[in-house]
Amino acid sequence: MRDILKRKSVILLICIFLAGFLSPMLIAGHPSDVVGAPFARPLWWNAKLPLSSEYEVGNSAVEIKWDKLPPEIFAINGRITADPEKEVRIIWSTPQGEQVLDILRGSDVYWINMDGRDMIFKQKLGLPLIGKSAEHLFPSGGRYSLRTERAKETELSLSLSGGREGLLGTDQRGRDVLTLLIFGIRTSLIVGISATLIASLLGLGLGLATGYIGGWFDALVMRIVDVFLSIPTLPIMMVLAGLWGKGLWQMVLILSIFSWMGTARSVRALVLTVRESPWVEGLRVLGAKRGYILWRHLVPEAAPILLANIALGVPGAILAEAGLAFLGLSDPRLISWGRMLHEAHSFGAFTEGAWWLLIPPGLGIVALCLIFMDIGRYLEEKIDPRLGTGKNA
Repeated sequence: MRDILKRKSVILLICIFLAGFLSPMLIAGHPSDVVGAPFARPLWWNAKLPLSSEYEVGNSAVEIKWDKLPPEIFAINGRITADPEKEVRIIWSTPQGEQVLDILRGSDVYWINMDGRDMIFKQKLGLPLIGKSAEHLFPSGGRYSLRTERAKETELSLSLSGGREGLLGTDQRGRDVLTLLIFGIRTSLIVGISATLIASLLGLGLGLATGYIGGWFDALVMRIVDVFLSIPTLPIMMVLAGLWGKGLWQMVLILSIFSWMGTARSVRALVLTVRESPWVEGLRVLGAKRGYILWRHLVPEAAPILLANIALGVPGAILAEAGLAFLGLSDPRLISWGRMLHEAHSFGAFTEGAWWLLIPPGLGIVALCLIFMDIGRYLEEKIDPRLGTGKNA
């Protein structure tokens, strides 16, 4: 037990487990919250890209010194009170001149909600409908200002969403990729471990029964195993996911149905080798019941094989879940690494060159699978030293 706890893959698994189940409790807000502009780069990627910033605009103008590339989003929100008989103007000053963003008249209170991505906003300023209006509002470095004219009271907020946000950037909706990555750990571990445990317990029960009872029951179960192994699992899982729904536990059930055959065969082979051994015959002579022999003696014999099969089966379940999620057959409300890849592909991460949406979940899936495969290989070598070199470092 101490040897396996010293293994690097086990230490990494413990760290990932803690990150997946404890970190979400420490993260403020929901992973679906918008934190920045869509497809914003990581903070450390390009220092020329601006960070997100926000300015409060009162009765006096707000001054901004700008020395970065244009922001991704230009937005103004808030309230203006004025005399209904006076015309109120919202003016944006640039090093090249002034632009009137809006002209307000006929009311004593105006609620402002401007977004540089809106077509109406672009039409008012005579900007191209296709393209970023922020590039025209920030043509170069220098001093910029936002002010209102003829207003009694101004309470505006100028929001400039930058091209860099968070340690791993943002996705197509402006959500933090690192937060999504952390929340996705939990889904992958729950699906992978739960599906493998259910499948392994089912395989253990059928393997013990078929190996010990034998006869027609053994032949029937083994033919069922052959049928399941010959079926192309991905198309069948796609059909079942469409019929049973896209929930988390439906996914676990679907994966476990097609993952028990290997464990059943391994346990059956073990039982066939020991059921005729002298100590089992002695238990029968002493009057031990079949259930007692199976539970008290054959289950402990099969436990090492079961543990190795569980560790080696988890990567397959994780990959299967990621594959179904990538095909859009998972719950869209469920955050997972496969779902992240599906949405990144669907919303043009490849065309945008948004590598930060593809590499983190892909590396997470690969790393988690390799960790479980290393643990499974280690357990296999402990069961049968002939499989390894004897140096399980």
